[in-house]
Amino acid sequence: MVRNKIAVLEKSTIDKIAAGEVVERPSSVVKELVENAIDAGASAITVEIKDGGKSYIRITDNGCGIPEDELSVAFMRHSTSKLRDASELADIHTLGFRGEALSSISAVSRVEMITKPADTLMGVRYVIEGSKEVSLDKIGAPDGTTIMVYQLFFNTPARKKFLKTDTTEASYISELMERLALSHPDISFCFISNKKEKIHTSGNGNLMDTIYQIYGRQIASNLLAVEKETDLLKVSGFIGNSNVARGNRSLENFYINGRYIKSPLLSKSVEEGYVGYLMQHQYPFCVLMITTKEASVDVNVHPTKQEVRFDDEMAIADIFKSLIFERLYQREDIAEVTLDENVQAASLRKTTENDATDPGSESITCEPESKKEETIIEVAPEPFEKSRLEKMRQKITAQIHADTPYERKYQEYYQEKEKEQDQSREEKVTYEQTSFLSEQARAKHRIIGQVFDTYWLIEHDNKLYIIDQHAAHEKVLFERMMKQLQDKEMTTQYVSPPIIVSLTRAEQDILKRYEEVFSELGYVISSFGGNEFAIEGVPGNLFSFDVKEFFMELLASCGELKGNDGHDMIVEKVASMSCKAAVKGNNRLSYPEIEELLDELLSLENPYHCPHGRPTIIAMTKYELEKKFKRIV
Repeated sequence: MVRNKIAVLEKSTIDKIAAGEVVERPSSVVKELVENAIDAGASAITVEIKDGGKSYIRITDNGCGIPEDELSVAFMRHSTSKLRDASELADIHTLGFRGEALSSISAVSRVEMITKPADTLMGVRYVIEGSKEVSLDKIGAPDGTTIMVYQLFFNTPARKKFLKTDTTEASYISELMERLALSHPDISFCFISNKKEKIHTSGNGNLMDTIYQIYGRQIASNLLAVEKETDLLKVSGFIGNSNVARGNRSLENFYINGRYIKSPLLSKSVEEGYVGYLMQHQYPFCVLMITTKEASVDVNVHPTKQEVRFDDEMAIADIFKSLIFERLYQREDIAEVTLDENVQAASLRKTTENDATDPGSESITCEPESKKEETIIEVAPEPFEKSRLEKMRQKITAQIHADTPYERKYQEYYQEKEKEQDQSREEKVTYEQTSFLSEQARAKHRIIGQVFDTYWLIEHDNKLYIIDQHAAHEKVLFERMMKQLQDKEMTTQYVSPPIIVSLTRAEQDILKRYEEVFSELGYVISSFGGNEFAIEGVPGNLFSFDVKEFFMELLASCGELKGNDGHDMIVEKVASMSCKAAVKGNNRLSYPEIEELLDELLSLENPYHCPHGRPTIIAMTKYELEKKFKRIV
């Protein structure tokens, strides 16, 4: 084997390698440049792309601009205006500070920048291709910066080959723009893909308005405002009620000091706060803004700065879990259903025309190779004048409010935080007066009857309430058993003769490890010689089903536990036990039995969902019924 001589790489090679760490795909370019625009103090930012950003990206802002004598330096590696020395790393308040963005982008594309600070008469046009300067000229331009990126990876075809379809790359940029808009509701963002406007926010500073503009009316009308401040951090924003959920975590949005982050710790903590309010394998909606001391969180865990590490993770987890639970606790959560035959599922996220999902929507043009290699010079966009920007904000905001996208009380809650205590008392009074399960309301319930031997119909306050007797009974049994567990009052039902089970060596180890857990649940188990064990007593509510089968199921679940999952396992299994013991559908209950069930539901903290997160009660308004019978046109 021939040993190569050690040598220093050429600058162009170094630049391309460095670019690979920052510029992964078109969305990486947009992220870096938009973050620079935000740091430049822009109040309006427009992003336009073509072909998923592969052939053309333009970012226009009305920020502070770059002076002519600093332009060439701005495109050098490790050049930045946001950091002077290592001592400032612990107290950084800007989004980008490493000085890699412009250098890395210009190393793998053709870049044109037009920029003008407010205190200069003329702007400057700077062109750089593959890290090589092409031209630097004076030009008339509006205040701010416009940067155009052409033919990304034109000089690194291997990288370009691994990009995905135009539609997929455009969707990555769209998701990025949504996150940036949510993190900065005071900035007007516009995103255009192939000459079609996909996102346009007003920048009026109202987070709820921004959520509506991005996610639509259905989600915005099902949100709850949250706010909490501790010695460690301050958090505010919105969470979805049980009507807003997805099969993945795509609607969980966390921001720390204005930066979007991904955090398994925060996700798990928020999801634990929703236990009992969402079905299993369903994930909530949230937009949570976290403000904390820079020194208490490390944002440089990953090059994209999307992953973070907290100093006191246990305390942070407790804060978020309690924040969610306290907001959902004792709040009436009965879903109102309609009889509409055509459910507009698209409105739960965004309108179809705003989704880049149709491959046919991408325009494909065939041009000679020589033409593609040319740098196209386009006219700078219309300047973001203050009067024009304000008119644009007013127009967008008026459109939102005209559509009444969400409950006013939540917007007022967000805008007038100083009235929080008074409003909290007012909401509590309202809850007591209107809650379907309040003591005042219970006296006015009119039980109509039972449908399909499963669902109970109850009339109250111009609404028809429908109760799933199985889900309701599950919830009552679950809460009853959880209280017995907490108070250490679990009862044991002795079995005669004992049930004999044969366990493998691994199963015996599990049983020994969780012996205390089984004892708390009400099991009495002893060795019967060899590999056999005698179950002499079982939890008091285990009846009418196979005790041996359930014990083996419980044992298998214990084998899957990790660390301190014991309590979570108990909760899950108690839920299963209550489900097995609960009255099923297709069983006719008497009026006294349903009255007793309602009374016990009334005493629960969260009577609106079964242990698995399914609703126990739904409602239908008189108005909806009258519409269906054409009494209201």
